[in-house]
Amino acid sequence: MRKFINFIMMSIGVLLVLSGCQSSKPNEDLFHYKGSYVGDNSAVGNILQQLRSGEEVERFELITKSEPYGVVITYSDYAEMSEKSVKQTVLYNATFLFALIQNVDWITFIFGDDYQYKLEKQAVQKWYGMELGGYTSEDELQELMQQFLEDEDKINQFFVLVE
Repeated sequence: MRKFINFIMMSIGVLLVLSGCQSSKPNEDLFHYKGSYVGDNSAVGNILQQLRSGEEVERFELITKSEPYGVVITYSDYAEMSEKSVKQTVLYNATFLFALIQNVDWITFIFGDDYQYKLEKQAVQKWYGMELGGYTSEDELQELMQQFLEDEDKINQFFVLVE
């Protein structure tokens, strides 16, 4: 009987360890979605979940009936974010989306009634001074963004141009 109880306890322990390992699965590489299309609801949703404030995405809409194609993203629970943080999030997320989704031409970011920004791919690429579709890894893209997103003046200059 004692061996049977030890076996049951050991089995429960193994199951707990295995279930704990599965729940801590790391995010997959975002560039796994490189080459996705704006009409691929699953790919766009998975990308959004892994970007900044991904857990705050309330809903998104894919605009694919006619060109130019776009995405409208609505965020909830952003009250704690400053305007600077919202702008950095918008540029960061737009950069990844434009680099990964080959046929998206514009993205609208909505943060309630407080902030709404529509970014066009062409304007973002002009701001960076290069095509975003040529990047092949998160690290390369992060390196590019670091130069731009740390400079508040550059960020403000961009938003003056698009507003």
